[in-house]
Amino acid sequence: MTYGDYPGAEPESARAAARERARELRELHRKQDRRRRLLLQGGIASTILVVLAVVAVVIFLFPPTATSGPQNMLSDGIKIGEGLKAVHTDGQRPEQDPVPSDANAPEVVDIQLYVDYLCADCGTFQQRNDEQLRSWVESGAATLEIHPLALLTTKSAGTQYSLRAAGAAACVADLSPDHFYDFHVALLTNQPEEDTEALSDEEILQRAEDAGVTAMGQITRCVSESRYRSWIKEATVRALEGPIPHADIAAIDSPLTVLVNGQVFPYTGEFDPAEFAQFVVQAAGDAFSSNPTPTPGPSGTPTPTPAP
Repeated sequence: MTYGDYPGAEPESARAAARERARELRELHRKQDRRRRLLLQGGIASTILVVLAVVAVVIFLFPPTATSGPQNMLSDGIKIGEGLKAVHTDGQRPEQDPVPSDANAPEVVDIQLYVDYLCADCGTFQQRNDEQLRSWVESGAATLEIHPLALLTTKSAGTQYSLRAAGAAACVADLSPDHFYDFHVALLTNQPEEDTEALSDEEILQRAEDAGVTAMGQITRCVSESRYRSWIKEATVRALEGPIPHADIAAIDSPLTVLVNGQVFPYTGEFDPAEFAQFVVQAAGDAFSSNPTPTPGPSGTPTPTPAP
């Protein structure tokens, strides 16, 4: 039997079905090719993102060159003593290890604060304990050594606020050290929130001026030059790697760490001043044996005062 004009020809309906099937196969192949291209592109994009993240971490954690540190932060922190005046020291030389601050007299409590200026807990701790911290340090009952960190640098919508704020703090420590404490408090008051652009350099400088910081012209240049940017990175790495001198912890592992005579304050989210005052008395131990009746602090909690 023949179909059409030549022997063995298929009926028209069969040829139409074959053409439709071929079209479907071509469409399927196009979709598969497109899917493979998208997966390949997505894989390349993911790889690029991973590489960029690794590069960012490497750039942050391993700065390319060692740099000089600010005056008055030879220990990677600035020590505030009686009258809220800074203990003056040299600056670190490139590749020089930090030099721990001199030990306090037995009756003077040593409080160490490791702080990131974007850290909400840091702000809450400072605000709720500022009155008694200021009183203890101003009277000479305690010293407060503040170590600015840049642990939350990636948490400010790309503006690197933690790094910039810590760098500005280093500028103030270098050029107006006796006003450091008030500037430190200003940065931890009405803080910007994480995942926002936070404060601009101009706003940081305005807080410095409002806090009574002097040498504002020099500090403005210091901030605009990012003079201590690399040094802050290095100091942050040192805090993360340790050792932490004269402390019962090996290294820093959070944006807020409070040490009292080397003991870690196990704070709660409330940051109750009475709780902290009690911990200070407990951590001081025999330091107050010559002054057995400390004056009452907030909420009636004993507060250390200098021995006569």
